[in-house]
Amino acid sequence: MALPFGLSPGAAAFLAFAVFAAAFVRGYSGFGFAALVVSATSLVTSPLHAVPVVIICDILMTVQQVPEIWARIDWRRVAFLTLGTLPGVPLGVAVLSGIGTDLARAAIAGFVLLMCAGLWSGWSLRGRVGATGHAGTGFLSGFANGAGIGGLPVAVFLAAQTVAAPVFRATLVAYFTLMDIWSVPVMAHAGMIGADTGRAVLFAAPLMVLGLWLGGRHFLKAEPASFRRFAILLLAGLSLLGLLKSVT
Repeated sequence: MALPFGLSPGAAAFLAFAVFAAAFVRGYSGFGFAALVVSATSLVTSPLHAVPVVIICDILMTVQQVPEIWARIDWRRVAFLTLGTLPGVPLGVAVLSGIGTDLARAAIAGFVLLMCAGLWSGWSLRGRVGATGHAGTGFLSGFANGAGIGGLPVAVFLAAQTVAAPVFRATLVAYFTLMDIWSVPVMAHAGMIGADTGRAVLFAAPLMVLGLWLGGRHFLKAEPASFRRFAILLLAGLSLLGLLKSVT
C-alpha cells in the first residue's frame, strides 16, 4: 500500500510514532490526541492532511474507551457544549478550506500555544458556569475543530472548574466524539476527505489502539497532574517548531 499524502518513509515513521504517543496521552489524560498529531504533521507536511484523519481516529478511539468512561460522563455539560458546536464546526471548516498551508500552520500553532498557556497557568473560573458559558465554549471548540484542534478549548474550560479527574476525562471523550461525528460529514462536503484519508487511518489504527490501551492502564505510573503538565509542554514544543516552520 502506497504511503498517504506522498509522505517519505522517514516522515511516515515520525508520524507513526507521533500517533502512538498522542494516543497514549489521550488514553491517560483524556485529551491531546488530535492537537499532538496535527502539530507533529505540520513539521513534515501540510497539517491540513491530518485534520480529517484525527477526527476519524478520535471516533474510533471512543469505541475502545466507552466501557470505562460511560458511568462518569457529565451529560449535562456534554449537551450544552454540543449545542454550541453545531454552528461552530461548519464555520471553522469554511475558514480552514480558504487559507494556504503556511497560514494554516501558523494559525494552528498560535492557537495551540494559547491553549497550552491556559492549561499551564492554572486559570480558574469562580462560581458555577451555566448553559451559555458551555455553549459559547462549544462554539469556539467547534470552530477550532475545523483544524482538528477543537478539544483544547474545552480542556481549558473544564480544567478551570472543579471537575473530578475521572469525570473530566470521561466528559471530554464523550464530547469529542459527538463533535467529531458532526465534523466528518461537514468535512466530507467540503472535499477534505479522500482516499488518502482512509489509507492514513488504516496505518494509524494499530498504533492508536496500542497507545490508547497503554495510556488507559496508567502504564507510565505518573500522577495525572504531572503527566498533564508533561503533555502540555510536549504540545507547546511541537507548536513552537510548527510556528517557526511557517515563517522560514
